[in-house]
Amino acid sequence: MRDNRKNVPVLVAGGGIGGIATALALAQQGFEVEVLEQAPALGEIGAGIQLGPNAFAAFDALGIGALARSHAVYTEEMVMHDALDERLVARIPTGEAFRQRFGNPYAVIHRADVHRSLLEGAQATGRVRIRTSCQVTRISQDADGVEVHDSQGGTHRGLALIGADGIRSAVRAQFVADPARVSGHVVYRAVVERDRFPAELRWNAASIWVGPDCHLVHYPLRGGEQYNVVVTFHSREQETWSVREGSEAEVRSYFHGICAKARRLIELPSDWTRWATADREPIEKWAFGRVALLGDAAHATLQYLAQGACMALEDAVTLGQALSAVGRDFEKAFALYEQVRVARTARVVLSAREMGRIFHAKGVERQVRNDLWKGRTPERFYDALEWLYGWRADNCLETGTRT
Repeated sequence: MRDNRKNVPVLVAGGGIGGIATALALAQQGFEVEVLEQAPALGEIGAGIQLGPNAFAAFDALGIGALARSHAVYTEEMVMHDALDERLVARIPTGEAFRQRFGNPYAVIHRADVHRSLLEGAQATGRVRIRTSCQVTRISQDADGVEVHDSQGGTHRGLALIGADGIRSAVRAQFVADPARVSGHVVYRAVVERDRFPAELRWNAASIWVGPDCHLVHYPLRGGEQYNVVVTFHSREQETWSVREGSEAEVRSYFHGICAKARRLIELPSDWTRWATADREPIEKWAFGRVALLGDAAHATLQYLAQGACMALEDAVTLGQALSAVGRDFEKAFALYEQVRVARTARVVLSAREMGRIFHAKGVERQVRNDLWKGRTPERFYDALEWLYGWRADNCLETGTRT
C-alpha cells in the first residue's frame, strides 16, 4: 500500500507568536504544516514587548534573526525607580558587556513586528498553510495521527497537533481541564507617538517605576518614533481574564501618591487597552500521545519577567530540535520536549509571581526592596540572570539527555 503520510500536515492550533514560530520550526524539519486560527485574520493585539537574549537565540535558530533585529530597538539599560520618591532602585547595563556575556542583546519591539517576522519566515518555506476562522472544539487521535474538529463542523487530519492556542486553550481544556489563575492585576497598555512623549523620559531603556500595588513601564519602539506605556495595578474588582477597551478615569483612580514624573505616563494615552491578567499553575504533563501543548497553552505566565513570548519561542525551537533528535517520531519527540521544558517554564511562572510581589511592595517590604540590589555590580546582575538569558538552541535538549 502506498504511504501518503508525507502529504499529511502537522496541525498547529493558534496563529499567534507561539503558533507561527512552531509552524516555522516544523517546516524547517521538512513537515507540511497547517495552522488553525480562530480569528478571521492573523495578527497580534497588544503593543510593545521586551526581548531577552534568549529570544534572539531562538530567532537565529528559526532563521529570522536578521529580520527580527531590523525591527528592534536596542536598549542601553534596564532601570528601576521607586514611583513614590524617584529613588533609583536598580540599574542593569545592557550594552557591550551584556552582549558579550549572553551572546545577544536586550531589546524592545512591537508585538506585531515579531509576529510579522515569524510569518514571513514561515511563508518563505512554502510548507505552511494558514486557515483562519477555524476554532478548535474537539480532538481525537489514533496510532497514525489526529483529527481536529472545528466549530463549523469541519474536520482536519494531521500527523500530530500542537496546541499553541493561548491561555484559553481549547486543546488544554480537553486534556487538562484546569482553570486559569486570575491574578487580580490589571494591565493597561498604549502606544504614544514621540512628539507627545515627555522629553525627560525619552530614555533608551526598559524603564519601570515600582509602587505600592502598582507599577508603570515605558520604553521606545520603532526607532524611537513611538513609546510603549504600560501601567499595572491591583484591581478593586473581582476580575475575570479579559481584554477590552480601557477607561482613563479608572487608571487615574489607582495612582494616587506617585511622583509627578511617573504620573505623567498615565496622562499621555488617548486610547488604552485593558487586560485583566491570569496565569496557569505549572503542570508536569504537556504531551498526550500525538498532541502537545506550547506557549501560553502550556505555561501561561504573568508579565513581570517579560518572558511570555520568549518562552513560546524557546518552546518552538526545542520542539523542532526534539523531532530532529528522535527521528521525527512525534510521541517520543513530545515526551523529550516535555521533559526539557517543564521545569524551566515552571520556574519562569513562579519567579514572575514573586517578581510581581517585589515590584508592588509597600511598607517595610518596600524598604527591603529598595535596598535589595544596592551596590550590586553589573557582573553580579548578569550572574543572577544567567539561568534565564543563557538559553541556547544548541543545548536546549541537554537536560533531557543527562543521566
